[in-house]
Amino acid sequence: MLPTICPSCHEQLNVTCLKCDHCGTEVKGSFELPLLARLSDADQQFILRFVKSSGSLKEMAAQLKLSYPTVRNLLNDVIQKIDAYER
Repeated sequence: MLPTICPSCHEQLNVTCLKCDHCGTEVKGSFELPLLARLSDADQQFILRFVKSSGSLKEMAAQLKLSYPTVRNLLNDVIQKIDAYER
């Protein structure tokens, strides 16, 4: 898993180098992680399930063995995190 939070100060990490394993070319700079990559692994897994279930919270609730309102609250939490990153 790609680390996204600094273990020292807990701020967002940026990518500073990308390297091609095939030819050795390196690109250096300071690049922000894509928005979805900034989310926790659990939030990313939730989004993947959401997409795979065609956005059906009812189906997700059944898969996760949770109530519909609980899954709706999980989705709302992810939406709030995305909104915060977009600001």
